[in-house]
Amino acid sequence: MLLVGLSAWWAAASIAPPSAAPASAPADAFSAERARIHQADISTKPHPTGSVENDRVRQMIVDALRRDGIETRVQQGVGSTAVRDGATIGYTKNVLAKFPGTRSTGTLFLVAHYDAAPASHGAGDDGAGVATLLETARALANGPAPRNDVVLLFTDAEEAGLLGSEAFVSQAPEAKAGGVVLNVEARGSRGPSLLFETGPGNERLVDLFGANAPNPVGTSLAADIYKEMPNDTDFTPMLESGRFTGLNFSYLDGSAVYHAPQDDIEHQSIESLQHHGSNTLATARALGAADLARLAEPAADDATFFPVLGQLVRYPGTLVWPIAIGAVVSVLAAGFLLVRRRAVGLGRLLASVGLAAIPVGVVLSAGNGLWALMTTVEPAYAQLAEPWNPGWFRTALVLSVFAVTLIWLALLRRRFPVEGLLFGGAVWLAGIGTVTAATIPGGSYVTAIPALATGIALIVAAFVRRRILAFTASGIVSVLVLVPTVGLLLPSSGIEGSLPALGFAALLALALVPVLDLLFPQRPADGSARGVRGRLGTLIAPVAATLAAVIALGVGFTTERFDAKNPVPVALAHVEDADTGRAAWVSAGNDPTGWSRGMVSGRSDLSEAFPMLDTDTRVGEARAVGARAPEIAVVAERAVPGGRELDLRATSPRGARSLYLQLARGEVESAVVGGREIAVGTPFSVQIEALPAAGAEITLRLKGTAPVALRLVDGADGIDRLPGFVPRPSGVGIASGPDAEMSFVGRTVEL
Repeated sequence: MLLVGLSAWWAAASIAPPSAAPASAPADAFSAERARIHQADISTKPHPTGSVENDRVRQMIVDALRRDGIETRVQQGVGSTAVRDGATIGYTKNVLAKFPGTRSTGTLFLVAHYDAAPASHGAGDDGAGVATLLETARALANGPAPRNDVVLLFTDAEEAGLLGSEAFVSQAPEAKAGGVVLNVEARGSRGPSLLFETGPGNERLVDLFGANAPNPVGTSLAADIYKEMPNDTDFTPMLESGRFTGLNFSYLDGSAVYHAPQDDIEHQSIESLQHHGSNTLATARALGAADLARLAEPAADDATFFPVLGQLVRYPGTLVWPIAIGAVVSVLAAGFLLVRRRAVGLGRLLASVGLAAIPVGVVLSAGNGLWALMTTVEPAYAQLAEPWNPGWFRTALVLSVFAVTLIWLALLRRRFPVEGLLFGGAVWLAGIGTVTAATIPGGSYVTAIPALATGIALIVAAFVRRRILAFTASGIVSVLVLVPTVGLLLPSSGIEGSLPALGFAALLALALVPVLDLLFPQRPADGSARGVRGRLGTLIAPVAATLAAVIALGVGFTTERFDAKNPVPVALAHVEDADTGRAAWVSAGNDPTGWSRGMVSGRSDLSEAFPMLDTDTRVGEARAVGARAPEIAVVAERAVPGGRELDLRATSPRGARSLYLQLARGEVESAVVGGREIAVGTPFSVQIEALPAAGAEITLRLKGTAPVALRLVDGADGIDRLPGFVPRPSGVGIASGPDAEMSFVGRTVEL
């Protein structure tokens, strides 16, 4: 029991970020204390793309690189990405710095984005990535010159739709030949630096990372799941171009700060920054010396990889099916031996498989129930994926897993031998391992390896007297695989999305049934009944685990408080229609604090006039301020077969950084914005980010010669000085979102 407990502690501790290196660390090493200076400088104010503060951050990056003697330039481009039925365009300014290689076999790209989400200080997302790259660049400059070319890319407008990355891929000379990418991101405030995405055929790159990073943490389970998710980073346009491959890193815990003003230096973990940096620097040095031409080519297979006690275990994807099949065979063989040796009857053996589903189902229901309970007790929790300080709630979830399993075991252990109950759990582990081998092969190891270990232990136990030794060994294997899995999944998904993590935790508990059985009074060797005292002893472990879960939950409710540092996020924006002279306050989502009720009092669909809004939005009447509406001028007009073509220039007299155009009447055949041909949907729409002061150049090819109507809406940051705005009280914060704290002015123009 002690060995299993120590293994669980070690497995959890081994994925934690390392201690921060001091500013006095050697010049060629990564120091989080040195990087922290950059992270703080980046995040003094919100800096979305197109803002004055974003210009300052960009210049700070350029100055820091040039101080270290690194060749640096700013790439101005126009990024484009499809969105809904239209497109998003951005006038981007990427920063590129280069270390020329001595005998280059290819190019290594170190990538992070320097813009932030609206209203966010961006200390983590992605000030952590920028600070990591700046300190890495300084360390590389103080070490031997790399064999390969190394390019540092600080992208603009990632939050607006990966526009800087797309502009780099489509327009920068450095991107033409492609290469290997290390992308550094953050979605939260703390946690280990996790390898969560790779390019296809990743076997060689994963092996290099595992062999060289001082604290490698990554899992092919996350990589395979991420492929099926709609999430993207700057790595996405690079992969989609077909010219790049690489590795993508992020820390994911502390999601309450994501895209919020509280993504500031005060909330960010310096240990997570060190983990990012030490792994990035070591991997960059290894790639800088490797044969990049070979590494840039996809390997024949994807690797399966996962962390174990500070190391990254990896093996070829060709072993996924042999391990999954081996797990099934070993478990079935164990079942055959259990029946053959009359350790358990066939009927009860088969019943144990069905009974093993009970604790898993109860645990998953408890996970759903906890979130429902939390949002009932405190509705403000629903504004976040999980509370600001979720530790006690997570502890309650994990304790509830073992409480449920112990109750289940207490009810069944007198009628079913422990080996039979263990067999039932092993069948589920092996079955899930087989299903995932076919669907998400990188995640098959999570249950297939514990199933294989359990099957072997059951077989060995049939021939030895000290069966607990075999079961302890298999339990340790299960712990080493599943504890990091739960430890990585639970923070990344939040309590609201905790079901996968809880499912794996429940399967781990089933794999530990023989060890957990040691917590109960053992039946005397002569098989005599234990009496009342024995039955009471059977209750001690389940009751203790249940009580501990309840106490942890109570402490969570007692200690979790919303305040100025950790507020309840509430969305608010202001819209004004220049055509009608009417204005409104608008808010996406709910407001459990009541702060916005004096400004928004009902629900309405304003998306036709203001296309950036959801169809169901809380609204309230506001005072119009008479802000100047966006303008569009016809620069040239040409007749074309079947219609006409217009050269237009769209501007924002009030200097807004975003502009939305949507066709209100007519039909567009083709469109070019900022020199980029864009997708034309029905209705035609385009969102322009980082709008230049001189305006955006637009060419529309229209069907027919009848006048068309364009709806123009521009968006500027800041609503706190608008008439009627009620200042947020302490404990009420700004909700994240593309329209966070923005004022929009719209008008319709006929052309």
